[in-house]
Amino acid sequence: MAFGIYTSVPFCRTKCSYCNFASDVFSRAVFERYVDRVCADIAAAPRVANEMGGQLDREVDSIYLGGGTPTVLEPDQLQRVFAAVHAQFQVQRDAEITVECAPGTLTAEVLDALLTCGVNRVSLGVQSFVDAEAAAVGRLHKRATVLEDIDRLRAAGITNINIDLIAGLPHQTPESWQQSLSETIATGVPHVSIYMLEVDEDSRLGRELIAGGARYHAHFVPDEDATADFYLAACERLEPAGVAQYEISNFACAGFQSRHNLKYWTRQPYLGFGVDAHSMLTSASPEDEAVRFSTVDSLDKYVAGLPLINSKISREAALEENFFLGLRLNCGVDLRTIASNFGEPALENHTSTIKELVGGGMIHEDGNVIRLTPRGRLLSNEVFQAFLAPQIGSRSI
Repeated sequence: MAFGIYTSVPFCRTKCSYCNFASDVFSRAVFERYVDRVCADIAAAPRVANEMGGQLDREVDSIYLGGGTPTVLEPDQLQRVFAAVHAQFQVQRDAEITVECAPGTLTAEVLDALLTCGVNRVSLGVQSFVDAEAAAVGRLHKRATVLEDIDRLRAAGITNINIDLIAGLPHQTPESWQQSLSETIATGVPHVSIYMLEVDEDSRLGRELIAGGARYHAHFVPDEDATADFYLAACERLEPAGVAQYEISNFACAGFQSRHNLKYWTRQPYLGFGVDAHSMLTSASPEDEAVRFSTVDSLDKYVAGLPLINSKISREAALEENFFLGLRLNCGVDLRTIASNFGEPALENHTSTIKELVGGGMIHEDGNVIRLTPRGRLLSNEVFQAFLAPQIGSRSI
């Protein structure tokens, strides 16, 4: 089976206050060492996959460079990463090749490099079309920058474009959120991702909110109910515009669903390279259904070559993943397929959980298919937890 490749580029021009990813601002002197390490890891992938106990095909049908901001790399560094992939694997001619881009980093040289590398999809981290909101969380671009980048991408032949928006940013109001939605729809991009602001200790803004402080404009963050309303408003606006929801946070025109991200939700194989990158492969052992492994989330430790973290996925764990990953998708989970793949007794073990969630208005049944309700999407973590059992077998290798 063809698999996907994800490469993490943890470098940014500035660290946004809401960001809880393993990315930050680093000296450009670090970039070359990082690219060297990523390319070496790509070259070693077949050996590592074997050591991890996974089966690896050589055919690739999706490549995704995420971050961070991959477009802060030098053009030749971007080309080296793609060359390493092509040297080790067979990339399908119609492969989906995505690069994340912060508006304003798409120089002529970088755009030329993307085209040379075969990039045919770009994801723009817009977050808000309201300049004051973007500036409040540390974004360096303005509305005009985004529109200029979209025009330049299209002129270069890249029309498969995604726009990221965040609901719940400081200073956001129902009116300003509608403005961002209207601007997004007006661009005509075929894919939109809507994320609700995450409040946790892994971001500066999250820590400030938890502490009840006022730094980073924390006292201007909308409450949870308002943020949920913004998300629901996006669902209502995008569907009639032809950008239909297909996953909790993702909306697309027909034929433009993210091939790469669908691999995660449908449990297809993928390899990850770089800081805090995750992989999943079919297990080579009949005792396990799959194997997952990941790199460390520290740049220094990654470059230093710390061991991968390896987890064997049993059939029981795989069944749970089929539920909580499949329910992310609007198409839901087909219980007949579950029974066919895992047996009727395995499905019966979750019957009471399904009934409870249906009774609580979190999921609904449509024949043999279960799907999240609108309420279930807002409280999806609670739904997923209901299917989740403690995992075993995690270790460093």
